Amino acid sequence: MTDIFLKKIIAQNQEDLRVVSALCSEAKVKQSEIKYLKDNKVFLISLERKNKEKINTNEKINSILKFEFIDKSKSKNIDQSDEKNILELLAIDLFKKENIYEIVLLFSKNGIITLEAEIIELTLEDIKLVDDKNK
Repeated sequence: MTDIFLKKIIAQNQEDLRVVSALCSEAKVKQSEIKYLKDNKVFLISLERKNKEKINTNEKINSILKFEFIDKSKSKNIDQSDEKNILELLAIDLFKKENIYEIVLLFSKNGIITLEAEIIELTLEDIKLVDDKNK
């Protein structure tokens, strides 16, 4: 068994967001694992990303991107009815319009998800998948 160090990165500004974007670039996302919990103002994405922290490895890491204080979410060029669709996250960008931040998730095939929030609060947390069947 290999030692796995599970990371947790908190982003609260544009510089932090750039780090998270770089770590998540080329990550695979099952469309069914994107959730917006409107009442809680939380937007969650489960993704499988390459371990970019280690050089010369093809190791994959399962992570959760958690955006908090999200007031609005909208998508473009993503077929909401296709739950089995696999998206590739290319980048996360940030824009500010007056007092509102727009966090833009850019996917392959021109897919876009735009989140609106008054503050930036994002967590990238690595998770370990546990196979309950083999216990």
